[in-house]
Amino acid sequence: MFEKDKIYIRKELHGKYGGNRRSGISKSSKYNIIMLFYGNKGKKYGYEDGWKNGIFYYCGEGQIGDMEFKKGNKAIRDHLKDGYELHLFENMSNGKVKYVGQFVCIGYEFKENYDIEGNLRKMIIFKLIPYEKYVKEAV
Repeated sequence: MFEKDKIYIRKELHGKYGGNRRSGISKSSKYNIIMLFYGNKGKKYGYEDGWKNGIFYYCGEGQIGDMEFKKGNKAIRDHLKDGYELHLFENMSNGKVKYVGQFVCIGYEFKENYDIEGNLRKMIIFKLIPYEKYVKEAV
């Protein structure tokens, strides 16, 4: 479906697979996939996505108030049960994204941080591992 490290045009991905063109969590309206997008711009909204000890920590969606398990956050949490694949993309520049790979959500944790209005809030941080590692550990 996607090729690792390949650069894609985000607008073209949405044209083919559907999903929310603005959100970091984009559930396809045509296929059983959820596209996750991350990059440096999210830091100004309190998002700190990245690798730590073989796990990719991905911040849930919601810029104001506590994050809740609805919409994209619910989709990530329930993706295995609902039969959806998670595909991670890194935002580059000029609408380009680099495909990182297919991932599996193995859990989540909560973290306190400030929202865009400066209020302390609860954030959902998803723990993602590469699909290959998930399959290997399941055997």
